[in-house]
Amino acid sequence: MLESILPTSPNMVTPKLVAKIEAEEPTLRLAVLIDADNAQAAVIEGILGEVARFGEATVKRIYGDFTSPHSASWKKVLQTYAIKPVQQFAYTTGKNATDSTLIIDAMDLLYTRRFDGFCLVTSDSDFTGLATRIREEGLFVLGFGEQKTPDAFRNACNKFVLTELLRPAPAEATPAAAAKPETAVVPIVTQANTVTKAPVPSFPQDFMLSAIDQSSDENGWAHLGTFGSYLTKLQPDFDPRVYGFKKLSDLVRSRQDIFVTEERTRRAKLRSSST
Repeated sequence: MLESILPTSPNMVTPKLVAKIEAEEPTLRLAVLIDADNAQAAVIEGILGEVARFGEATVKRIYGDFTSPHSASWKKVLQTYAIKPVQQFAYTTGKNATDSTLIIDAMDLLYTRRFDGFCLVTSDSDFTGLATRIREEGLFVLGFGEQKTPDAFRNACNKFVLTELLRPAPAEATPAAAAKPETAVVPIVTQANTVTKAPVPSFPQDFMLSAIDQSSDENGWAHLGTFGSYLTKLQPDFDPRVYGFKKLSDLVRSRQDIFVTEERTRRAKLRSSST
């Protein structure tokens, strides 16, 4: 059964239907390139899971100086996830040789014409030019980075995902543990493993309604899939998880003051409340 979603207006009495059609797309062949200097090993499982949503990771490489204590956490996961390490020594202080090696490898892979897209895992804006060049070849670019990632790199990607959203959920306390009285033992939290939960931003109502208008047909309707794709084209880092929802449909369903949702067996559409 397919889901229907429709923006509504205060004057609407009868809910109108929206529908969602999900066409199965062929699997993309993706090259996953990780900048170990600007990515954290704790989110690698979430990153590869996200990559699997878009295609198959036929190449997985990570670049960095693995003799450095900074990259020690990556050594524990490389074999588990079959990621090929590319050792790059820091020849001089203040110069990032890792970036150059990753970019050279990316261009070599690009010219093999064997890939449909690249996944760049970094929070460094220095890869903006690389992402732009890959897109110029007509390939898909999926970026991963932390909240601090500059807009230049985010917007150079077809889709950008915040790695903070991919962190594993903290383990819940067991009933036995919860029943024990608190002791004087205090967990030591370092800067490396501190997880700061960012506040949930306000709902982008104007942005979403504008996207519906832009992606709708001559009758004022837009398929939910088309609507979601248009949101990403306008804002590559748009992600419903930023607003606390797993899927776009969940986000829309939460705003009954703007949207009406209903399930249909054939198709689903969106319509702007201004039409």
